[in-house]
Amino acid sequence: MASIDSFSEPVYVYEKPVRLWHWVNALAIVVLVVTGFLIAWPPVVTSGEASDHYLMGYIRFVHFSAGYVLAVGLIGRAYWALVGNRYARELFTPRVHDSAWWEGLVHEVRWYLFLVGEPRKHAGHNPLAGLAMFLFYVLGSLFMIATGFALYGEGLGAGSWAASAFGWVLPALGGSQQVHSLHHLGMWYLVIFTLIHVYVAVREQHLSRQSVTTTMVDGWRVWKDDRP
Repeated sequence: MASIDSFSEPVYVYEKPVRLWHWVNALAIVVLVVTGFLIAWPPVVTSGEASDHYLMGYIRFVHFSAGYVLAVGLIGRAYWALVGNRYARELFTPRVHDSAWWEGLVHEVRWYLFLVGEPRKHAGHNPLAGLAMFLFYVLGSLFMIATGFALYGEGLGAGSWAASAFGWVLPALGGSQQVHSLHHLGMWYLVIFTLIHVYVAVREQHLSRQSVTTTMVDGWRVWKDDRP
C-alpha cells in the first residue's frame, strides 16, 4: 500500500503466478456467473423426451468445475502471498493499523469522487483498492466457495468430502433453500464488484500517474511523471 515518494524507474509489482491467477480467476468467475444464471433460470428444451437431454447436467458440471478452479486458485494465491514479493501480500493484508494508510484511504476516496485534482503514486494497490479487494473479493469469494460447496455436498450426499467439510453451512445459514438464495445473491454481488473493478482499473490507467491495467499483463508499474 505504500506510496512512492520519488520513483521514476518502472517497478516490478505482479509476479507471473499472480498474473496467471488473476486471468484464470477472471475466466472462472465469468464461467460461474453464466452457468449460475442458467442453473437459476434453466433453458427450456421442448424437443424429444426429457431423458434424451443432459443439458443441465453439462451446465452443472461446468459450474462445479469452475468452482473448483476458483477455490484451488484462491488457495494457491494465499500460498503465493507467503512466498512471493511484498506486493503479493497486499490482497490479504490491508494496513488498517497504519494511520498513514487511513490518510491515504481518505485521499483516494476524494480522488475517485473527483474532489482532488491529482492522485498519488502507488506501486501496489492504493489503500482504497486494497481494502475493496479484501472486503469484497476475498471475503466474498470465501462466502461463495463455502455456500457453493455446501450445496454441492448436499447433492453428493452424506459422507462425501464436501458434505463433511461444508455441511455445517446449511443449518448455520437457515437451510438449503436459504443458502441457494444467498449463493445466488452472492453471484450478483460479485458481478457488480467485477464491473466496478474493471471500470476503476480502466479509469486509473488513463487518469492516474501510473500504469494499472497493463501492469497485470507484464507485471511492471510504469510512472507517467517524475514528480513525487
